[in-house]
Amino acid sequence: MNGIIESITGMDKLTDQVIATDFLVAAKSAVRNYSIALTETTSPEVRQTLRNQLNHAIATHEKIFRYMEKKGYYNAHDLKEQFKVDMKTTETALSLAGR
Repeated sequence: MNGIIESITGMDKLTDQVIATDFLVAAKSAVRNYSIALTETTSPEVRQTLRNQLNHAIATHEKIFRYMEKKGYYNAHDLKEQFKVDMKTTETALSLAGR
């Protein structure tokens, strides 16, 4: 899509927000999965590897969260603001779908 059209329609921000949100969800899932795997293994070597991967996943999640927070995509401490962001995203998605 043309950069000018993306800016006019707001798709440049929406695309960035969608990608960041998807990445955040994936990072959260990785944290959960590494935590579960860590509690299921008995091998010290595997436990250490999983612990290292878990720490990396937690750091990645924090970086994505901070990015989203800075951009205004995620307002974890202000639910009213987050609701506004969510509603704007929903309205944009519905308008793009032709509803």
